[in-house]
Amino acid sequence: MAGVDVPDLLAQARYWGLRIATAESCTGGMVAAALTDVAGSSEVFERGFVTYSNAAKVELLGVSPETLSAWGAVSEQVAREMAEGALRHSAADLAVSITGIAGPGGSEFKPEGRVCFGLAGKGRETRVETVEFGALGRAKVRKAATEHALGLLIAALR
Repeated sequence: MAGVDVPDLLAQARYWGLRIATAESCTGGMVAAALTDVAGSSEVFERGFVTYSNAAKVELLGVSPETLSAWGAVSEQVAREMAEGALRHSAADLAVSITGIAGPGGSEFKPEGRVCFGLAGKGRETRVETVEFGALGRAKVRKAATEHALGLLIAALR
C-alpha cells in the first residue's frame, strides 16, 4: 500500500519473532491482503478474521452481544473485543482490529468515515482509537483505514 512499508513491517515482526492476526469489518480483509501480498509473509501472518456481521463478531471473535447492543458495532468497545478476540482465537502475538462506516451513509451519531481501531498484544495493554476520515467515499475510507491499521502494527513493532 502507498505510504506503508509492509515489507518493513513484516521484517520487524520476523525480527521480534511475533505473529500477527487481523480482525476486520469494514475493510473486508484488506489489511490481511496487504500483509499477504508480500512473499514470505506466512512466517509472520498467522490468520485474519473478516467479521462483517455482528453474528460473525460474536461467533468468531467472542465479542459480547451486550457490548454490541450497548455501544454498536462501530465503537472502541467493540474494536477492543475484536482485537482481544483475535488474539484468543489464534496463535498470534499481536492483533489489529477495524470496525467502521465506510459509506455511503452513516448517521448523525455515527457518520460516514468513522473507523474504530484496536491493537492487542500478548503482555500488552490493548489500545483503541477512533479516526474520523470523513465522507471520502467508500473506497477511500477503506484504503485509509487499511493504511492506518498497518501503521498501528508498525508502531507496535518499533
